[in-house]
Formats: sequence, structure tokens, C-alpha cells
Amino acid sequence: MTEDELRTAVARELPGVRADLERLVRIPGIAFDGFDHSQVERSAEAVAELLRGCGLEVQIVRGAGQPAVIGHKAAPEGAPTVLLYAHHDVQPVGDLTLWEGDPFEPVERDGRLYGRGAADDKAGVMAHVAALRAFGDELPVGVVVFVEGEEEYGSASLDELLTSYRDVLRSDVIVIADSGNWDIGVPGLTTSLRGLVNCFVEVSTLKSAVHSGMFGGPVPDALTVLARLISTLHDEHGEVVIDGLAGREGAEVDYAEDRLRHEAGVLDGVQLIGEGRLTDRIWTKPSVAVLGIDAPRTSEAPNALVPKAKAKISVRLAPGDDPDSAYAAISAHLEKSVPWGATVEVTLESSGAPCVIDATGPVYDAARAAFTTAWDGTAPVDMGVGGSIPFIATFQELFPQAAILVTGVEDPYSAAHGPNESLHLGEFARVCLAEALLLHNVARLGK
Repeated sequence: MTEDELRTAVARELPGVRADLERLVRIPGIAFDGFDHSQVERSAEAVAELLRGCGLEVQIVRGAGQPAVIGHKAAPEGAPTVLLYAHHDVQPVGDLTLWEGDPFEPVERDGRLYGRGAADDKAGVMAHVAALRAFGDELPVGVVVFVEGEEEYGSASLDELLTSYRDVLRSDVIVIADSGNWDIGVPGLTTSLRGLVNCFVEVSTLKSAVHSGMFGGPVPDALTVLARLISTLHDEHGEVVIDGLAGREGAEVDYAEDRLRHEAGVLDGVQLIGEGRLTDRIWTKPSVAVLGIDAPRTSEAPNALVPKAKAKISVRLAPGDDPDSAYAAISAHLEKSVPWGATVEVTLESSGAPCVIDATGPVYDAARAAFTTAWDGTAPVDMGVGGSIPFIATFQELFPQAAILVTGVEDPYSAAHGPNESLHLGEFARVCLAEALLLHNVARLGK
């Protein structure tokens, strides 16, 4: 097929693709504990049905976690094989009062489709389906579609699945559709992602709670200790001061401060923290955030000194860092910085490796050409991502000869993981065309 024929074919398929995307969004497939996992099963079955409709041989596979879907179609003689990754599970919706409608009833407003998973990552699934439908029986490459079922819950069983089905998944090019683009109207190729260490720190000062009037003054309470300990993680400028964490500067593009403040919803008067270019602070330097604290609710707190307090600390690791050494550095900092002789216990919850992708060579040239065509002459930005997709490092390890392309459907206004998640429908159409053009361009490279 020619590029013009592909453009026509993608446009022809988009109405049906959107209808199927809405059908997927209506399935609340949440892999977190405490949710109805039969909905994750239902989501996997729906994805399997879509892939069978594209002429793929399909199986639903399971490791120790939630179901994933693998679809396969052999390559024509001498043609390369492309692995297309996405995930069908979604984040919990959080506080329903913050949503403007039912999270699982998709609705279009001002050119955007709203609903949980509309962008992250059911649109990624449907971008793959759109490209396959556009080619029909003329698919010029072999494809393996791998759609995971617990990415939002940490991909605990992914390594097991990748190892077990390594031969089935082996490919020349890997397209991971779980990132985003630089802006509306400007595509992006993700070339680096930060890693992650999440841990718990618990401090103790008393055997049990005691009267705050009788003992307050000389006796430290655990919440005050925890607050002072947390404050040691940054200097007065907001720079992370944990010895042993890697970090660097040198992002090729910068983030306008007014754009970042708008996209993040920063309140007027709140200062941004850290030093250096904003893209360095988000992409190539570590960050530390406190995600939660176990403490008495203010409405229920007695006049008593709190004996124990616990916080969840999240550290994003710069590309090039190692999660094991980073956790050791974080633990050492917390243990040496706890004030007033309080006891401290640090426990690892989860970790994931950062990654850097050398986006040079003919496959990346083919991808950039596809994106430039789909965006009517606008070339993609090589961008980092402050978030983490730790399994990319696993793909790099298991398939070292494959070129890995990290793409996505999100834009800065998608609000993935937040209330009122949405997909820009115009950008989604470009993503679908770009993927079809990518397969076309890769086929021309040969195996």
C-alpha cells in the first residue's frame, strides 16, 4: 500500500476504532487488590476478540497475576517482525466527586473523549488495532501484539510472562505505546525514563501514646520526628540532597514555566522547587515526594503524643541510576538523619530501573519519518519522561537486538491517573496513522 492509500484506509477505520475504544472504556478492569478482577478478565477477552478480528492467532496468558493477551501473525518472507505493546488495565478512579461524569461511560467534549483508560492505555491498544485494520490482508510485516493486564498495578508478573513466552515475542522492532507526545500538534519519541524506588519509613519515640500536657515538652512525638526527617530530603531550594543518587543535566529542549504550571495545576504563588532547566528536573535528575502518612485523623486525634508515625516516600531515579544502590542510599540517609535518637525502620515497597534508549539508526529514522508525515510535516521531539516504565529495561535485556520505540497517545492535558482523564481525538487519529506508516516504513527496511 502507498502512503496515500494508508491515510485513506486509516480514516476509513477510525469510526469503528473509536466505537471499540468506547466499548473498552466501559470495562472497569482494575488490577489493584480489592477490586473486581472479573472485569480484568472481561477486558482481556474483549482485547482478544479485537485481535482475532484482525486475523491474528490469539491466546490469553497468565503468570502469577492478571491475564495478558498475545496475538501473532507471521511475517511475509524476508520481512521483519514488530512487537506492539500496550496494556488493558486501568487506574482506580479515586474520588468520584472530582469527575464530571461516570468514569466508565465515555463522553466527548470539545474534541476530547473522557473516561478512565480513554488515553492510558486503551487508546494504545486501539492504535495497534487501527494500524492492523488499515492493512487488512496486506500486512507487510510480522506482528506480535502483547497487551498486559496489570501494568498500572506494577507489572509484577510481567518478567515471568516475557521469559515464558520469549520465543513467541521475539521481534526485530518493539513499539511500546504507553507514553505521550510533546504537545498537541507536536509528536514525541520517548528516549529516556526515570526509575523508581518506593519505600516506607516508620519512626517510633514511645511505647504507647501519652498525655500531651503531662509529657509534652521534653518528650518528642513521632509525627514531629517524621516531619523533621522528611525535611532533610531537600535543601532550602528544593534540591534532593540524598548522597549517592545519580543525576545529570543536558536535556535538549526546555519546558516553559507557564506551560508546566498550567499543565500541573500549580496554584498561584506556589514556587517551583529545585534548580536548573525544568526538563532536567523532570527527566534527568532525581525527585523525592511524600505520597502518604499514617497518622491519626485530625477530627479524631486525642490530646496525646503520637508514639509511631509512618510515611510512604517515592523517589524517581535519574536515567543511569541503579535501583538497588539508590535504595541503599535512601535508607542510609533516613537512618542517619532521624532526629533526637528516635528509632527508624525503612522498608522497600517496590522499585524499577530507569532506561535510556539510543534512538539512532534506520528504524528510528523510519519512525521519525512516519511521525513527521502523520503530523503534516512536524517532526517528533526526542523527549524524556519523568515517570517510570521499568519493564522497558527488561525488554532491552531479553531482546538486545531489537530497536525499541516508546510512543503513546497522551498529550499534556490527558490527566492520566487523575480525574477526568481524556484523549484528544485529533491526536489519536494522527497516532493511528503514524503507526500504520511506521509498519510500512519498517517493512521497506527488510529483516
